[in-house]
Amino acid sequence: MSNPRRLHALSGLLADRRGNIAIMFSLLLVPLITAVGASLDYVRAYNARSKMQADLDSALLGAVKSVGTLDNAALKKRIQEWFAAQTDLGSGGYTLEEIDIDTSNNKITATARAMVPTTLLKIAGIDDVGVATSSSVEGPGRAYLDVHIVLDKSASMLLAATSAGQSSLMSSPAKCAFACHTPEGSPFAYKGKTYNNVYDLSVAMNIKLRADVSVDAAREVLDLIDTADAAHERIRVGLYTLGETATQVLSPTFSTSAARTKLNSKTSGMTSATSEDATYFDTSLTALKPMIGAAGDGASKDEPLKLVLILTDGVQSERNWVLQDNSGIRFPTAKNSLQTVVTPINSKWCKQVKDLDATIGVLYTEYLPMTWDWGYNATLGKTMSSSGFSSIWGGTVASGKSSSTRTAYIPKALEECATSGDLFLQANSAEEIEEGLSSLFKQYLSKVRLTN
Repeated sequence: MSNPRRLHALSGLLADRRGNIAIMFSLLLVPLITAVGASLDYVRAYNARSKMQADLDSALLGAVKSVGTLDNAALKKRIQEWFAAQTDLGSGGYTLEEIDIDTSNNKITATARAMVPTTLLKIAGIDDVGVATSSSVEGPGRAYLDVHIVLDKSASMLLAATSAGQSSLMSSPAKCAFACHTPEGSPFAYKGKTYNNVYDLSVAMNIKLRADVSVDAAREVLDLIDTADAAHERIRVGLYTLGETATQVLSPTFSTSAARTKLNSKTSGMTSATSEDATYFDTSLTALKPMIGAAGDGASKDEPLKLVLILTDGVQSERNWVLQDNSGIRFPTAKNSLQTVVTPINSKWCKQVKDLDATIGVLYTEYLPMTWDWGYNATLGKTMSSSGFSSIWGGTVASGKSSSTRTAYIPKALEECATSGDLFLQANSAEEIEEGLSSLFKQYLSKVRLTN
C-alpha cells in the first residue's frame, strides 16, 4: 500500500516550475552567443576582406607599371613584397596566390585569401573564417596608341640651352645669345676661322641650343617606346613642327628607326639647322588638328588613343619685331606696335586638339628672364596688361595677373593648354628638358585603371 505522504511530495515536486527559466536560459545561452558571435565575427571578416581588396588593388596598381621591364618572376616577387608591405603578412594571415601576368596585354590578375580569427564563435568550435578576393589591373600600354611629338620651331628656340652657353655666346665676337640673330660685326672670327652667322658660330663653339635639346628629348621618348612596345606593333610615333603653321615631318609609324632618321636629318626641319620667323599657335594648332585626327578607344590600330606631346617656349610672336621695321608677317604696321603681339599662348587655342579626345602633354622650355637684353625688356619683360594678349589674341588674363610680366604668365597659359596639371612640366636646363618630355610620356603610361 502506497504512502499518501510520499505521493503528495512527489506530485508537488513535479508541479514546481520555479527553476524552468534558469534551465531554459542555460540551454539557449550557447546558441545565443553563437548568433551574436557570428554577427560580430562576420563583420570583422567583411572588414578584413575590404581591406585586403584595397591592399591587393594597390599592390597590382603599383606593379603593373613594370610589366615589360621586369621578367615575370621578378614582377611576382615585387607584387608579393608590395602586398606584404601593405598588409603585414606576418600578423594578418593573408596569403597571396594565383598571380597571373599577361605581358602581351599589360595585365595582372591575382587572388588573395585570409583566415580571420574568430572571437565568440570559438564557443561553437569555429576558430576562424575564410575570406578571399581577386583583382585585375591593366595599363593603357596594352592599347594601341599614337604618340605625336610636336616641336616648336620659333627663332627663340635657337637660344643657347644653358646659362653657360648663353654666356659663351655673349662673350664671343657675336655678342648674342640667340643663334637666330645675325648682329652687326659678321662675319665672326673664331679660332682662325670666320663664320657668317651666329648659328654657324654656335656649332663651331659646340654650344647646344634649345632646339638641339628638344630633339634629344624626342629621342628619349623613342627609347621609351622601344621599351614599352618592343615588338613595335602597338605604339606609333609621328613628328611635327609648329611655326607659322604646322608641318607633318613624319606620319605616325611603328618604326622608331624611321623617326630617329628624321630627327637626325638637317633637311627634315626638326633640328636647329632651321627655324621659322613666327610662332602663331592659333593658326598652327588649327593646321595640326586634322593631322592628329580623332582619338579612338585604343582597341585596334585603326582606333588608337592619341597622345600629343608639345615642346615649346609658349611665346606667340614673329621675329620681325626684332628687326624693327614695318614688314611684319601678319602685322605690317609701325614697328613699336609689333612688340605688343609678343605674348604667351592663348590656352583656348589648345581646345581644338582636346576636342579630338586627344591627351595633351606640354613641356615648357622655360624662357628665363634676360634683363640684360633690350628685346626681352621691350616684350616679354613687360606686363600682361601692356600686351595684345586680350585685344589682339582674344585671351582672358587670369584675375590678379594683369601686372605680371608676360614671361611669368607663360607657365600658367601652358598648364591650361595641357589636359591636366600632371601632364605639364617646366624645364630650365638642358638636362631637365631632355628628361622632361620622356617624363610626360611615362606619366601618361602610368595612368592605369582597374578592369573589375
